[in-house]
Amino acid sequence: MEKVTDLASKKAAVIFTKSSCCMCHSIKALFYELGASPAIHELDKDSSGREMEWALQHLGCSPSVPAVFIGGRCVGSAKDVISLHVNGSLKQKLIEAGAIWFYTLFKCDQNIELQLVQRSVEQSGIYLRKNLDMDKITRMISENGVVIFSKSTCCLSYAVNILFQGLGVTPLVHEIDQDPDGREMENALLRMGCNGPVPAVFISGRLMGSTHEVMSLHLKGSLTPLLKPYQPVA
Repeated sequence: MEKVTDLASKKAAVIFTKSSCCMCHSIKALFYELGASPAIHELDKDSSGREMEWALQHLGCSPSVPAVFIGGRCVGSAKDVISLHVNGSLKQKLIEAGAIWFYTLFKCDQNIELQLVQRSVEQSGIYLRKNLDMDKITRMISENGVVIFSKSTCCLSYAVNILFQGLGVTPLVHEIDQDPDGREMENALLRMGCNGPVPAVFISGRLMGSTHEVMSLHLKGSLTPLLKPYQPVA
């Protein structure tokens, strides 16, 4: 317990992880996207890892990883962190703890972010009309039930993909920066309201939105029913 407490207090943001934990990777990526550089402690590579894992469980971390501390206080695991991000309080906690030193450099357009969080599925679900710019997108989403338009460098696209796979669905992931028509596809996604263009998530041919909308649907319990037709039959 003492080692965990000591490590958690040494830096403004601390994440206890395991090297094999996909959700740990997603939470780290989220922090990096927000401009924070958390201290990372991989329990499976620490000689005291087993004892630290027990200590984290004793502190209420279930599962034991990822266990996230901000300002020396445990804020919970992946679900808790994503919930904080969706309701807009995660960034503020990181700022108050000093985990984001240069806030003005990393600050997002809060009006856009708020609109993304609050916009309902009905408002953000846009059916595509075929035109020269959108033919390729239209074909992909009509031939595949679940599609994520991504970029090879986009950590949040990776996080959404991991979430879907955790729910038993393997989406088609199309990296537009690896596509010769990528620039046109990016412009088409932007015109549809994707802000920015990746990750852009489609289910049953319908635009669900980006990371904010998908995580919000998941936390409300609405994502799984949408994915059910594409989950393997038990």
